[in-house]
Amino acid sequence: MIPKNILRYIILISTLCLFSLLIACQSEPPILIGATMSETGAYNTQGTAAKNGYLLCQDQINNQGGILGRNIEFLIYDDESNTDRAIALYEQLITEDGTDLIMGPYGSTLTEAVAPTTEQHRMVHISPLAATTSIWEQGREYLFMVLPPAELFLAGLIEMAHERGLNRVGIIQQNELFPRAAGNGAMNLATEKGMDLVLMETYTTGTTDFSNILNRIRDENVEVLAMAASPLDDFIAVVRQMKELDVNVQMFGTSGAVTRFQEELGADAEYAYGLSAWEPGLPYPGIDEFVAAYESKFDVAPSFHAAGAYGSCMIFAEAIELAGSLDSDAIRNELLNLETQTIFGNYAVDERGYQIANDGLFIQWQDGEKAIVWPENTAESLPRYPTPPWSAR
Repeated sequence: MIPKNILRYIILISTLCLFSLLIACQSEPPILIGATMSETGAYNTQGTAAKNGYLLCQDQINNQGGILGRNIEFLIYDDESNTDRAIALYEQLITEDGTDLIMGPYGSTLTEAVAPTTEQHRMVHISPLAATTSIWEQGREYLFMVLPPAELFLAGLIEMAHERGLNRVGIIQQNELFPRAAGNGAMNLATEKGMDLVLMETYTTGTTDFSNILNRIRDENVEVLAMAASPLDDFIAVVRQMKELDVNVQMFGTSGAVTRFQEELGADAEYAYGLSAWEPGLPYPGIDEFVAAYESKFDVAPSFHAAGAYGSCMIFAEAIELAGSLDSDAIRNELLNLETQTIFGNYAVDERGYQIANDGLFIQWQDGEKAIVWPENTAESLPRYPTPPWSAR
């Protein structure tokens, strides 16, 4: 039998050890996650929203106890919407800044640019907002996709136009990776449906005067105009110039629908269509809480870019917990087999890390608000077909 004084001593020592262990755990440095986002430059509207999504995810995870018992901390640089700068910054994040993990930048162009760097260093790279299929057809092992494929980004417009009986299709695409993929997807779908592709025009990044293209669209009697671009300003410029030039297309749709489009154009945005990978009215668990927290923190409603970054961060956190470590190969294996749902929708990938569970949505601006009009199983409103404000018809 252990003497009472010895037993008290053992209990005291055990308590002190446990207390020291708890203090040590609490004093562990946070898990550092590196990323870039386009806070300035051509993609700043989308990039700023995505950065906010990352930061809100950081807050939420830390409020829930962190990952593997540790807080997380994002280190996010502004890549200025520039591929060379993004490449240099990811190299810096991985080799100089001591990041434990990394997450992706905005869009297909920057993701394609930095993917060789993240692959070289065998770093898991979840891309929240890249969708171009070719990025996932190059044998990369650590790159994971969350968005629906770019080739589907204008599918809703073509499907609705075909159902309406419209036939003459025009496509405008920016000469960058993602817009070309989205434009080609629309072209292939229109061709499959037997529609008449009367114009397909690729324009140089930085173009501000679309009058030559729009005059051709008017002369060719285009009924449906699909536009694929990354800079939001391009969509706004085309709508304004369609109105100035009296270009009478009956349906106009873009590869990205965000609130600023309507804020800038006002009534001239009415009846335009746009791809949205996410809307706040969707029936995903936690979506109401996400929207409320985002609006409270940033004083603006979240776009799908914000939701995509937040959802991707939550997918990463789930995979890390399942892996039980920060080892890239262990996390990669979990991501390849993971099937889950976040506020952004469904996630599942094939052996390439290529998204197979997220289909996307198409909205139409109705009475100054976004209304989901396609696909039918998630539509909250029927498409409206009155004369659009940019048309004289």
